[in-house]
Amino acid sequence: QRRFGILDRPRHGTIVAAGTWLVMERYCALVKAPVEIRPAVSADAASVDRIAREAYAKYLPRIGREPAPMTADHAVLIARGEVWVAVEGDGLSGFVVLRAGPQSLLLESVAVSGPHRGRGVGRALIGFAERHARDLGLPTVELYTNALMTENLRYYPRLGYVEYDRRSEQGFDRVYFRKWL
Repeated sequence: QRRFGILDRPRHGTIVAAGTWLVMERYCALVKAPVEIRPAVSADAASVDRIAREAYAKYLPRIGREPAPMTADHAVLIARGEVWVAVEGDGLSGFVVLRAGPQSLLLESVAVSGPHRGRGVGRALIGFAERHARDLGLPTVELYTNALMTENLRYYPRLGYVEYDRRSEQGFDRVYFRKWL
């Protein structure tokens, strides 16, 4: 593990130093606290479930049911090696679920716990996903969000993601985004 300089790119299992401008393609994020991103282990499952429930609970009234990340079996996803966690101090501050396909990395969900929001953790996790895709030789990152999660419909384009599809799946109206790396 090492600390990042201003122009360094995040790699898994490293620490982003507090007060560092994390430079990524098309945007910068000021990381306000040290964030280590590492693969999740089975002991993280309960914390990942808690963070997912906490982060997505605000959407319950809009959607009328639990968003998919609230009901995901994170223990299974961790066992498959698809979950990466952000660690601050002694606990987890967020997570991202990533699934590599033949042409793209799917960023299935990203969540940050309440006390850590607004500190650059979510952007660091998304930046990590983009770097991970590059490391795997994949040209794009794809993600989807619920059409009723209107904040995300504005947020992802600011990070360089472009909407490419809308579908109704599993009872959810989803908006699909892609970013070419």
